[in-house]
Amino acid sequence: MLELRNIRFKAEDDDSSKEIIRDINLEIPDGKFVVITGPNGGGKSTLAKLIAGIEKPTGGSIIFDSEDITDKSITERARMGIGFAFQQPVRFKGITVFDLLKIASGTKLSVSQACDYLSEVGLCARDYINREVNASLSGGELKRIEIATILARNVKLAVFDEPEAGIDLWSFNNLIRIFENMRGSKEKRTVIVISHQERILNIADEIIVLADGEVTEQGSRDAILPKIIGSGYAKNACPKIEKGGEANA
Repeated sequence: MLELRNIRFKAEDDDSSKEIIRDINLEIPDGKFVVITGPNGGGKSTLAKLIAGIEKPTGGSIIFDSEDITDKSITERARMGIGFAFQQPVRFKGITVFDLLKIASGTKLSVSQACDYLSEVGLCARDYINREVNASLSGGELKRIEIATILARNVKLAVFDEPEAGIDLWSFNNLIRIFENMRGSKEKRTVIVISHQERILNIADEIIVLADGEVTEQGSRDAILPKIIGSGYAKNACPKIEKGGEANA
């Protein structure tokens, strides 16, 4: 279980400070698919980074599997089974997809096993296994490769920050399929997704609405989704996406 207890986060600069997360309390049970949505600037991505260890809260505590991880680094949390997928995946010049999957797995991963992970995210392993993770890959390809690394790591908790951003419609449809598979997998991993997309919200076990750094709604999909349909943060399609093109999200 993941628990956030009175979590606060204040961004500081030379002249002022701004409170982005305000005294949030959440409990996310194991094996749940949870989507966090809300208006832009409400603190969603900041909350995801606090869970992953990219940012450190200025107040409160984070408990994972009954252990206080508030002061643990992103590397320490990764070793505990927490994975994070960036809104814009990192490119690694000189590193092949196979190398990246081996590093992620932390084992002597075979080519056959790596190909299985790539196939699971809808990529033809033969075409990708030896490609470099660089600018030659599209946004959708990078997103799916990043998800493959999370699968290779067999994480307990996977956090995705707006995974639909910058991908084409075909890749978005595959992303939904991947999330549906993760939701129904036998591993029962916990998945937290930051998203505005109704199709992703529609497969959630639980929806959390975050606005102005506070939780304003929380409950089952059936209870929360009807309340937010038509709002600016429950969209029914990827914006500005054409088949074969890239989004400007």
